[in-house]
Amino acid sequence: MSKKNNQDKLLIFALGGVGEIGKNMYVIQYGNDIVVVDSGLKFPEEDMLGIDIVIPDITYLKENRDKVRGILITHGHEDHIGGLPYVLKNLNVPVYATKLTIGLIEGKLKEAGLLGETKRILINADSEVELGQIKATFFRTNHSIPDSVGVCLDTPEGIVVHTGDFKFDHTPVNDQYADLQRMAAIGSRGVLALLSDSTNAERPGFTPSESNIGNEFEDIFRKSTQRVIVATFASNVHRIQQVINAAMTTKRKLAVIGRSMVNVVNIASELGYLNIPEGMLIEPDEVNRLAADRVVVLSTGSQGEPMSALTRMARSTHRKIDILPGDTVIIAATPIPGNEKYVGRTVDELFRLGAKVIYGPGSVSGVHVSGHGSQEELKLMLNLIKPKYFIPIHGEYRMLRQHALLAESVGVERENIFICDIGDTVEVQGGKARKGNKVPSGNILIDGLGVGDVGNIVLRDRKLLSQDGILVVVVTLSKQDGKILSGPDIISRGFVYVRESEGLLDEANRIVSSTLHKLMNDKVNEWASLKTNVKDALGRFLYEQTRRRPMILPIIMEV
Repeated sequence: MSKKNNQDKLLIFALGGVGEIGKNMYVIQYGNDIVVVDSGLKFPEEDMLGIDIVIPDITYLKENRDKVRGILITHGHEDHIGGLPYVLKNLNVPVYATKLTIGLIEGKLKEAGLLGETKRILINADSEVELGQIKATFFRTNHSIPDSVGVCLDTPEGIVVHTGDFKFDHTPVNDQYADLQRMAAIGSRGVLALLSDSTNAERPGFTPSESNIGNEFEDIFRKSTQRVIVATFASNVHRIQQVINAAMTTKRKLAVIGRSMVNVVNIASELGYLNIPEGMLIEPDEVNRLAADRVVVLSTGSQGEPMSALTRMARSTHRKIDILPGDTVIIAATPIPGNEKYVGRTVDELFRLGAKVIYGPGSVSGVHVSGHGSQEELKLMLNLIKPKYFIPIHGEYRMLRQHALLAESVGVERENIFICDIGDTVEVQGGKARKGNKVPSGNILIDGLGVGDVGNIVLRDRKLLSQDGILVVVVTLSKQDGKILSGPDIISRGFVYVRESEGLLDEANRIVSSTLHKLMNDKVNEWASLKTNVKDALGRFLYEQTRRRPMILPIIMEV
């Protein structure tokens, strides 16, 4: 590793994943070397009408593309790998990840047509990677997906540790234990800064072990006299294995439905992360041919997504599987904030069909535990790593704040804790850290094939359209004398039902005509003025009559 240059400083900042859940992306820069940790996406909020996904704004990385040495991925969840296809179109840099994570990434790159041109480098918990003046090493953690690692970045200013998403599971499903010894060894070397997962910073105690779920599944499967449908996150490979184990013990066959679930099961079983007994898997077509008490269906849709397999089954629109009275449906996940009403709607529809539905947090149903550490585990991580400076990450602001209080409680100095927003930098020089300048940051919205072409103005227009609809006013004027040759014709969409509002629209027509005549008499013939006056006059009238403000779009033609 190169010697420390007194002119250079260490920069630590997030382009996503602080003050929010999702689109995780963290940047560590020393001099001319930039290392990126994770490249995720998040799903749109309710007011992002028509948006498919949201990724971080990588303007800073594009402006410094020649300094980016690589992207290190901590694990294979969408909020950590989902942005890669979009980022790699702009930054052709190596991606470093563990075996299962590489497998999941390759599926995404293949879809995006980037597989051939992206350098993928396999790492494990014992790997060492030289990235310019920064050396990366790794340590094994527990999470709800196998092959999760934390990252240790050795820079000339000191060691920066990024935990990734983690919990301390002492009885993990795959017997891969968190490497506490290595974490303690890193801490004993003296850690400059710790970036740690804050998702469960508000939850007291410890997060229960994933292995607790297996017994619960087995008990439910055994008691169910008909089919069992289990919905969970496709990426929760440990949960999927426990469904497989319970199905095997209770002598049930397993059908897998939902595109993302099928993809993950195929990749994870090919790479040896899922153990599926020979002859257990059946095609969805075979479900109705077998005895009801001999079938388990593993499905997507734990978040009530409108097009997911479980939601379509609940609405009786799935092509192959119907929910029958007496079926047991297990929703083995907690709703992501904002998805509660979708999940609730799906649960209602399942009950209407006569299904028995098991859902809710682990303490209620016993079929879900979090993959993130609670307060005692977060304190344990802080005590193992013993950082001088602490930066809580991966969580909404209240979670970051609570995590900061936990850090204080275990001895981190209050002035050494930095609660950041995206784009806020922490500068370290000569072992001293302080808040630095902000870098460009924000959301890039993906709508269909468009990347970043939908901004606040388009979203505002969509919101207006969704609230009060649109009126299109079409008028044809004579170029010679400015008289109205045809129209005004008023087209209403989402504002009023035309057949029941003829009087209102006739009066609107009259107001447009009189406004135009007055303007012509005053020798006003600029299109911009004509349109503005029509919009103002019509807007005032419609608001007086309806208390609504539709979008008014005048179209004026000259012939």
